[in-house]
Amino acid sequence: MEGSKALALDAFAEKRGLAMLRLDYSGTGSSEGRFEDGTLERWIADALLLIDRVTDGPLILVGSSMGGWIALHLALRRAGQVQALVGIAAAPDFTDWGYDDEQKRRIVENGRFERPSPYDEPHLIHRGFWESGQQLRLLEDEIAIDCRVRLVHGDADEDVPAIAMRLKDAVRSADVQLTILKHGGHRLSEPHQIDALVRVVAALVEPAP
Repeated sequence: MEGSKALALDAFAEKRGLAMLRLDYSGTGSSEGRFEDGTLERWIADALLLIDRVTDGPLILVGSSMGGWIALHLALRRAGQVQALVGIAAAPDFTDWGYDDEQKRRIVENGRFERPSPYDEPHLIHRGFWESGQQLRLLEDEIAIDCRVRLVHGDADEDVPAIAMRLKDAVRSADVQLTILKHGGHRLSEPHQIDALVRVVAALVEPAP
């Protein structure tokens, strides 16, 4: 919630007099709790709790990477309230395509798997989260979301390869647009990339000229 993309969208919302809710899932970012206790289902429940208790009226969901996966589930579970969804390098089903058979075996047998990350801390996945993710996969069937969907993806994203195209085709909505950012990696946090993201969101909240 303190990342550059979230802060830029918060400033955009404030400038236009729109309410915005930023959140970190339990055990991540600024939130309390232990990361290893987290599962995809628990973090979906975190977000649903805040949506139901804090927000009022139509929503535009914005989720980055795993947050994009969670946003898809939120849109399915609160279809009447969610008016649009923006996925930034969205990574649905990464517990499936993100690991090979040997890595999956190690997760199940050892209860955890850790590999180096080019960003900061090593990437760590626990068996509870992995099993929860496997139960909540979306890409194998049509995703029954009918609101506007905007996907923003970098063409140099090595962490989430080709998933944006699969997701575009899987979502049921006829109003799905995919924006490809040249030379964009997974984080899409360069100033011009953030500007592109804000423009995508602006087009969803502002009337067309």
